Formats: sequence, structure tokens, C-alpha cells
Amino acid sequence: MTADGKSLLVTGGSRGIGAAVSRLAARQGWRVAVNYVRDQDAAGRVVAEIEQAGGEAFAVQGDVGSEADVLSMFEAVDKRFGGLDGLVNNAGVVDVASRVDEMSLQRIERMLRINVTGSILCAREAVRRMSTRHGGNGGAIVNLSSAAATLGSPGLYVDYAAAKGAVDVFTLGLAKEVAAEGIRVNAVRPGIIDTEIHASGGEPDRVAQMRDMLPMKREGTADEVAEAVIWLLSDASSYTTGSVVSVTGGR
Repeated sequence: MTADGKSLLVTGGSRGIGAAVSRLAARQGWRVAVNYVRDQDAAGRVVAEIEQAGGEAFAVQGDVGSEADVLSMFEAVDKRFGGLDGLVNNAGVVDVASRVDEMSLQRIERMLRINVTGSILCAREAVRRMSTRHGGNGGAIVNLSSAAATLGSPGLYVDYAAAKGAVDVFTLGLAKEVAAEGIRVNAVRPGIIDTEIHASGGEPDRVAQMRDMLPMKREGTADEVAEAVIWLLSDASSYTTGSVVSVTGGR
């Protein structure tokens, strides 16, 4: 699945699944733009790991929920790589456990702005660069969904589940829209994965609490999710588009 110097942007690439994708992509020959919002040091560490292993990467700051930031981010990729061959829409947020009747407008808007609008804005800019309709050479987009999209997450974060459900539908629609323009669009749907996102949602012990309820009796790793993402980016999945690959351990 060697990428032979193709260029890739990974949003939210400084930690968790995004960092795992960035590292694995670099090992497969991708030149990687590692996006971050606030933690420049974490992004720098991912870039340093890639460079020490002989790969090429750079860190680029930007909030995917801000159109101005998205435009600036893609301009930085243009300047550094001279084009784009792949996009991983990984940046996303969750929130503390809450019923819908307890959610604030601010929370709901933030959830949708980053998880849905951000993915659409980044895909828009990627299509403008990769589509043969716009003079591009084609490419691949992989969106990060969640098992929550199929489970609904009642009593926890229905808003997050709804946002990821929107990502699934967006993946299907965009895939059909650009299929004849050299772009494949797919998604990966992680289940319970051992990353920092659980702590950011106020449940640092969620993995341990869920472990015995999972069919495989263990959580997944960010590296296992990254393997699916990289496959969907690669030519090995050349006839796959509009698909959602579940990496959920059977959940």
C-alpha cells in the first residue's frame, strides 16, 4: 500500500486515532500534514516521530469549525506539498454525558459545527483540489464516524451520535457525487477505542467499564483503526467508495 510521496492532510492529527493515522500513513510513504487546534507540542511530537523514521510531515494549526482556519490550513498544505491526494476527516469533539433535555444550545451547536460542518468544509476544499473536474488527479477522503451513529447513545450524547450519523450520510452522498471525478469517499466507524476522547467527555474510565460488554472482551486501539483508514486511502481499496467500515470488535 505504498503511497510513493502522495500528500495527506489528517485533521486532529496530534493525538489518538489521528496521530496513529499520521504515523502509519508516513510509514506507507505519504507526506503528512498533521493538523492541530491548540496543542502544538503534541503535533510537534508526531511530526518529530515521522521525521525520525525517515518520513516527511509538518504541523498545521486550524480549527475545522472555522471556515477561515480551514482555508488557511489548506493553503498551508498547497504551499508545502503543492497539491493534495488524501484527506482524513478525523477532528471531532464529544461532551460530558447528558440527556437531550439537559443540553444547551451552545453545546449542540459546537457538536455539529466541529463534527459535521468541519468535515464538510474540509471535504469541500479537498474536492476543489483533487477532483478531475477542477483539474486535479483524483484522491481519497476518509471520514471518521462512530459506533454511536448506529447505537444512538441514549443518556450519554445523542447529539454526538446524531452528528456521526450525519457524517455517515454525508460520506454516502459525497461518494456518489464525485465518483466519476477520481475521488473515493469512505468512512471508518470506530467502537470503544482506548484514546483520550473518553476523558474529554468526562468518562476517563469508560473503556474499563465497557470492556466486559464487548463481544471480543477488549477495547480496540488507535493503531487498529488507523489500519482501516490507511487501507481506504490506498489503491488496495480502489473499487471501494461510499462504504462505512466498522472497527468495533463486533459491537
